[in-house]
Amino acid sequence: MTAWARGEVIALRYVTTDGRIEICWPCRIVEDGPDLLALHIARGTVYRAWPKKPAREKRESPDPPLPLSEKAWRTDTLRLMIPGRSHSVWLSWDGDGRSLRFLKYFVNLEEPFRRTSVGVDTQDHTLDIELTPGLQWRWRDEEELLAHVEHGFYTPELAAAARAEGERVVAELLAGTHPCTRGWADWRPDPQWQVPTLPAAWDTTAPTSWERRYPTETPRLPVARP
Repeated sequence: MTAWARGEVIALRYVTTDGRIEICWPCRIVEDGPDLLALHIARGTVYRAWPKKPAREKRESPDPPLPLSEKAWRTDTLRLMIPGRSHSVWLSWDGDGRSLRFLKYFVNLEEPFRRTSVGVDTQDHTLDIELTPGLQWRWRDEEELLAHVEHGFYTPELAAAARAEGERVVAELLAGTHPCTRGWADWRPDPQWQVPTLPAAWDTTAPTSWERRYPTETPRLPVARP
């Protein structure tokens, strides 16, 4: 698939285990190369998402196939995604224009992204890592990761792999070898860019599946209907 040009707007979608679109953001392309996909989610961006629910509620009352709730994104965020890796790193800023102040790094453990005709698909693996600009770090949502295993959303092997990926990313950050440490904290969005809206067909383009998503011991979950 042809690389996207800088400034193009694409849809970043979270596709759930049962094939629903859980969240969808409109993002601008900052860089699209063989080793890195950099996306900007502007402050004030209207995106689609269902309210976040713990694993037990997801199991008891799955959401409909498409997210209809609209929400506003609160901080300028640069999302760095590496082909084949099971994470993305988010860099966030407070303020606006020239007053932007770098807040933190956020490691989101997730499936390797797949390209579609409207953007990219992935799925959150629940476990996260938050780092200060000085690289002090902590895990987030460890208990909820275990709950997702308990309720059949992830296998124990996938949960262990997500944690191992997080440990690798932290080691790369501390060593200064991860791509997100290469000056991206000083990046600023193009002042000519307007806050984007979701591209056409974000909701009709078929969701993609990760080839490792459905181990034989893990059944697909029922799909809720509107």
